[in-house]
Amino acid sequence: MRPSFYERPVLEVARDLIGCVVAHGGCSGVIVECEAYHDSEPACHAFVGLTARTATLFGPPGRAYVYRSYGIHALLNAVCEPEGVGAAVLIRALEPVEGIELMRARRGVDRVQALCSGPGKLTQALGIELSHNGGDLARGPVVFSPRPRAWRDVEVVLDRRVGITKAAELPWRFLAAGSRFVSRPARPPLAAADAGAARAAARARAGARAGGSSRARAGAGARGGAGGASGARA
Repeated sequence: MRPSFYERPVLEVARDLIGCVVAHGGCSGVIVECEAYHDSEPACHAFVGLTARTATLFGPPGRAYVYRSYGIHALLNAVCEPEGVGAAVLIRALEPVEGIELMRARRGVDRVQALCSGPGKLTQALGIELSHNGGDLARGPVVFSPRPRAWRDVEVVLDRRVGITKAAELPWRFLAAGSRFVSRPARPPLAAADAGAARAAARARAGARAGGSSRARAGAGARGGAGGASGARA
C-alpha cells in the first residue's frame, strides 16, 4: 500500500487496516485487531517529543515502527500521518493465513486462535524483530497488503485500548466484528463509540499542555524518552 494510505488521520488508518494482510518470514495473517496512538495523548510514547528512540514515529508514513515492550516482546506498528507528527497504529492481532505450521513452531503452541492473538504473539509467529524498525511496509521485509476480496466489507467495532493506564478511556481500539482471533472481545458499551469525538477531546487536552505539543517536540531533543507507540502488553 502506498504511503498516501498512511498519510491520513491515524484513526482513519486504523479502521482501514482491519482486514489488511501482514506478511513476513514465510507467514501471513489478516489484521483483526489494532489500536491507534497519537502524540497528543499520553499513552503514546511520542507524547514525550522527538528523541532518538521516537524518531521513526515522527518520520515518513508507511514505515514499520518496532520496539521492545517490557524488555520481552517486539511490537509492530504502522507509522501514520504526515512526517513530523508522532502517530502509529499498533497491530494487536492477526487471523493466520499462510505458514501456520511455521507459526506453530515459532510460538510453541498448536491452537490456531492462539498463534497471533496479541501484539507480542504475532511478531513471534511472523519472526518480526527490532531490526525491522523503520522498514518500508510496501517493500518489506515486513509487508502490509490491501484487504483480500473476502475482507473488503468487514464490519469494524470500537473499544477502549487495553494494557495501558493513561488515556485508557479513548475508544481507539479497532476489531473485526465477531473474530475469534482477537486478544480479547470488544466490550459492548463502547462498541459503537464515536472515535472522532474522542480524538477531538484528546486534541483539546493536548492544546492545554504548556507550549502545545509542537513546541514540546521541538524542545524534546535533549530529553530522554520511552520508545514505541504504546505501552501495550502482548
